[in-house]
Amino acid sequence: TDATASEESAPSSGADRLRSRFGRSFEAGEVLYREGDEGAQAFLLEDGRVRLIKRVRGVERSLMVLKAGDLFGESALLPGALRSSTAIALTSGVCLALDHITLQSLLERNPAVAARLVRQLVRRLRDAEDQIEIMMLSDTQSKVVSSLLKLAQEHAHGGAAASFSVSPMELSTRVGLDVETVKRVVRELREGNYVRVVDERLEIPDLDALRRLFSLLGVKDEIRGESDDLR
Repeated sequence: TDATASEESAPSSGADRLRSRFGRSFEAGEVLYREGDEGAQAFLLEDGRVRLIKRVRGVERSLMVLKAGDLFGESALLPGALRSSTAIALTSGVCLALDHITLQSLLERNPAVAARLVRQLVRRLRDAEDQIEIMMLSDTQSKVVSSLLKLAQEHAHGGAAASFSVSPMELSTRVGLDVETVKRVVRELREGNYVRVVDERLEIPDLDALRRLFSLLGVKDEIRGESDDLR
């Protein structure tokens, strides 16, 4: 029994040792690092939420919202690399600040962490491809609907409906629109009974109906484009 208890407590004690040695707490609004800064550490988010932003032609654009379990700032571990974005805490929380040697050791000794990192990189690549596809759409409603359909694919599990948690800021990051525009489009979709907001979760009661709307928006955009060409 003592041996079993010792084994069960081992993962927790290992996590506690990492947090006590490399843990860094932060408060909401705190800047963890800025774009262009030199950096020798990557960060593994243990608790809280962090937003990555980047300046494009003098305007700050959200890249992504990070949650517990996400690794960020890892590009700074490359020799001579500078921070490619700014990390701002959305909430209070804790992250692990890991230098290159520590991160390498952690990945070698903990296959679960290594597998999680690979899954995260694959997810980021997929999200980047989705963002490129969405950015190519000209209509704001089409952008939001397309993003909601892609999120639904991850949560519907083959069903006719989907439910997931996504904040206006996260959705605005995905579609490249400001938060107020995203809120307006979601409000229009709610009025059309395409989506519902229940207990801080967004529900799509009829995925086929939302897909039909997306197709109609595409036809509408094509007609608008043809009309512009004739002018």
